Amino acid sequence: MNTLTAVASSTNSSVALYDIDTAHSSAQFSVRHLMISNVRGEFTKVTGTIAWDPANLAASKVSVTIDADSLNTREPQRDGHLKSPDFFDVAKYPTLTFESKEFRQRNEDLQVVGDLTMHGVTREVVLDVEGTTPEVKDPWGVTRIGATASTKINRKDWGLNWNTALETGGVLVGEEVKITLDLEATRKA
Repeated sequence: MNTLTAVASSTNSSVALYDIDTAHSSAQFSVRHLMISNVRGEFTKVTGTIAWDPANLAASKVSVTIDADSLNTREPQRDGHLKSPDFFDVAKYPTLTFESKEFRQRNEDLQVVGDLTMHGVTREVVLDVEGTTPEVKDPWGVTRIGATASTKINRKDWGLNWNTALETGGVLVGEEVKITLDLEATRKA
């Protein structure tokens, strides 16, 4: 029995179970380059499950797995460097994961606290969630929900330390990384 099934079994029947729709979900990031601009990229293969009960957030849970090799910054040479041991080391660490531990309601906003594992390091992060949608049925009768979650991390906290100093001062790659997850999920029968 997986974790989400166990959560649903141990709580009331209002917990809805969903699979993340890989075709309509992604994880984006943004980091400073040369101290003057932002470089954006994304991971295009995002999978996982969601147990959602807006009336009982304690029963809610999310589990996300990101394929590190699906990284795309629209620049093949940079993508190769980011996939190398200097950064993500996708041969050794093929996935990034997020496992929720707590959902918090903050006025109209929602926060999800959980463990982000990347480059073999697990640390707690807080995702700020916006746009949690009510369920809708698509033209094929599939029930869907969606949300956007974001956070900021220091990449060095996960062992992503590579950098080079600039002649004019500063560094080539910033330490702060802005992360955004755009998730769409389909309800399990």
